[in-house]
Amino acid sequence: MNTVIRVLDLHKSFSEKKVLDGLNLTIEEGETYVIIGRSGEGKSVLLKHIIGLAKPDSGIIEVFGNNIVLLSEPELCKIRERFGVVFQGSALFDSLTILENVGFFLFEHTTLAYPKIIARVKEVLSLVGLENILNLYPASLSGGMRKRVALARAIITEPKVLFYDEPTTGIDPILKLEIDELIKNIGKRLGVTSVVVTHDLVSAYDLADKIAMLDEGKIVACGSPDEIRRSSNPKVRQFVGK
Repeated sequence: MNTVIRVLDLHKSFSEKKVLDGLNLTIEEGETYVIIGRSGEGKSVLLKHIIGLAKPDSGIIEVFGNNIVLLSEPELCKIRERFGVVFQGSALFDSLTILENVGFFLFEHTTLAYPKIIARVKEVLSLVGLENILNLYPASLSGGMRKRVALARAIITEPKVLFYDEPTTGIDPILKLEIDELIKNIGKRLGVTSVVVTHDLVSAYDLADKIAMLDEGKIVACGSPDEIRRSSNPKVRQFVGK
């Protein structure tokens, strides 16, 4: 297995608050790696560092063998072209149609012909179970449909790594199961590495090849869902309800 992401001794503080405190993790190609932890423990902050949206105080973040901490912005942008990101709350552009939302990167950053962009948008929407919504706006969609559109936008560039920030927040239990199943199917169908940040243990157990728990700025436990369930670490046992 190839290592896709490696984080070594990562530190980040905001004013006097230490958020990441010597954090280490390794994510292998093709696996679904789920990061759990209590609210405010820095899960989303860690994700932003891996994507390159935040700079650490110190430490190494290797993505595809490149220490992105040392890269220039143009070099970092080239790395990000191999990412797909599903943001918390979907982060769709309210003033753009679904066609414009999903095809945004292709419209803005490629010279692909308009009919080919439309065809590609239709293709990725079909992968997430949506059709005939190109001319609708996000406000007319349900929460679950917006999640699916956000995923379609994330995969349109055929990324190598998909990042999900709290993908099931704000939706009902039935839709959560549907989104979890969609994440699994997309991961297998496209052969991508998936990194999921969530506080939802049901989703974590369902999705993960490997689960890491973040507490007080460090990864305090890492293993398969069964290993996390059986962990003797008191912080893990408290979080998982044992």
